[in-house]
Amino acid sequence: MMFGLLIPLIGTVLGSGMVFFLKKDLGVLTQKALLGFASGVMIAAGVWSLIMPSIEMAEEQGTIPWLPAAVGFLLGIAFLLALDTLIPHLHVNDEKPEGPASNLKKSTMLVLAVTLHNIPEGMAVGVVFAAFSAQSLGFAAAAALSLGIAIQNFPEGAIISMSLAGNGESKNKSFAFGVLSGIVEPVAAVITILLKNLIVPVLPYLLSFAAGAMLYVVVEELI
Repeated sequence: MMFGLLIPLIGTVLGSGMVFFLKKDLGVLTQKALLGFASGVMIAAGVWSLIMPSIEMAEEQGTIPWLPAAVGFLLGIAFLLALDTLIPHLHVNDEKPEGPASNLKKSTMLVLAVTLHNIPEGMAVGVVFAAFSAQSLGFAAAAALSLGIAIQNFPEGAIISMSLAGNGESKNKSFAFGVLSGIVEPVAAVITILLKNLIVPVLPYLLSFAAGAMLYVVVEELI
């Protein structure tokens, strides 16, 4: 299970490591293609490993099947919207920061943007593996989500590290910042699993909550 929790971070580390192999910043078209690919992976993982299991679990619990999925999904979107509003951050290729006014460096806000959106991904991995340990979800579905997020994290890590290097940061520092942005994922996953006894009764809601948060990231950060 622990390896499954670390798979997304491995994707970020490998992507961030591209700063040592690529001589210049990724072109705009390349970035768009990579982000579009990552979006497709994330949407597929969200549907098949989060939303569909949420509906199936609710049906098994005798609840209206679509209700937990709908409620959790909307709450997940609202949660990420609140974080986006309250935390200063800067998206790649944007000049104007989002969130409250801040004197933070541009590189710091770039990392904050990625870190902010990695939180729900870590929660999603933690939720599916908590469901797996509670025998409410198969290992294949949990591993598929973890692998899907890792695939998405590879281009994301490459883009953030290359962008930092293009803004004057050293390659070592750019790589370190890229890796640092991904560490929040296994941390969030472990915290979620430690709360397993509390979350098992509301797993259908939490699975769809993670799906809503991930879709927000896909639309706002990737697409």
